[in-house]
Amino acid sequence: MSLDGTTGNVYAGSINTSDVDISGDFKTFMTWADEVRTLGVRANAETPRDALIARKFGAEGIGLCRTEHMFFETERIFNFRKMICAETKQEREIALNNILPYQKNDFEKLFKTMNGYEVTIRFLDPPLHEFLPHTEKEISELAMSLNITIDKLKNRINSLKEINPMMGHRGCRLDITYPEIAIMQTRAVIEAAINVSNEGISVIPEIMIPLIGDDNELRYVKNIITTEADKIIKYNHANIKYKIGTMIEIPRAVVIADKIAKEVDFFSFGTNDLTQLTYGFSRDDASKFLKDYYDKKIFEKNPFESIDEDGVGKLVNVGAKLGKQINPNLSLGICGEHGGDPKSIEFCNRIGLTYVSCSPYRVPVARLAAAQARIKEGMNKE
Repeated sequence: MSLDGTTGNVYAGSINTSDVDISGDFKTFMTWADEVRTLGVRANAETPRDALIARKFGAEGIGLCRTEHMFFETERIFNFRKMICAETKQEREIALNNILPYQKNDFEKLFKTMNGYEVTIRFLDPPLHEFLPHTEKEISELAMSLNITIDKLKNRINSLKEINPMMGHRGCRLDITYPEIAIMQTRAVIEAAINVSNEGISVIPEIMIPLIGDDNELRYVKNIITTEADKIIKYNHANIKYKIGTMIEIPRAVVIADKIAKEVDFFSFGTNDLTQLTYGFSRDDASKFLKDYYDKKIFEKNPFESIDEDGVGKLVNVGAKLGKQINPNLSLGICGEHGGDPKSIEFCNRIGLTYVSCSPYRVPVARLAAAQARIKEGMNKE
């Protein structure tokens, strides 16, 4: 059966559909909205298809490319699992070299689709155990390829399990333990940018370091990236410019944002994790009790759907102000679920962020909400 999401009508059988497009009067109306708004609108995208949809809907770049989403195809995940289970740096590098061509090819496609717009690439973020095999068949195949026993592999898998993965060995912490991961991803970004640039296409790569909580760890990872990137650019006699930024998603990063701003070109507030770490509860587990909070009038709304201005929003504002005081050219965005919520977009406009980033399909909503926020701001000043 088929469902019309606009009317709610249900039809028997399959109905021919066409891709959603912005055209006619709607296109004209959205052009008016773009003329009014000052807040940029980017999209969260990892695949060429999502990037193309985002551009058709008017996205001005990619605000979040989650590189871990690029590893889950059969051959890619197999090599990534080999990297995770490797016992030596040399073994990890061999596995990463097998992954490099995929990453580079993916980035080339994104750069081409976003011709002339920024593409913000977040380096590996989730804890490694999320990528490991779970079925006996997968474990057996991986053990055979690594030339180790199944029991030894199972011990390795068990050793990587975490009590609290959200606050565990993830984000920039992975690059500190395994610098070769950051080196591979840097190679993929810069080599892809050079290849696309050589075709006459404008490229603006932005490398984003996730889960920073200390300026020393930021400098450590940044040095890994810049050393590799500058080496590749020099070797290829290329004229590629790249930016380095970080996700602000740990409360401590907010209060030391002035120190962090000295090291980066942009902040992207990861409001999903910032909300979790500020409230102290998991987005996945909160559904077990949030209904009670709504029923008993403790919460009016879900803080993961619309930004909590009194708490999380105040942190974003503080971080933005501290960063701008030290680095006036600092670009400021958000890339959590709030990036597509009209009320949250109004808040972002009010505190002077540079852009919001949201799902490709929410880009038109974000463009309109940004225009409405600008108009409302002007009316309030009058």
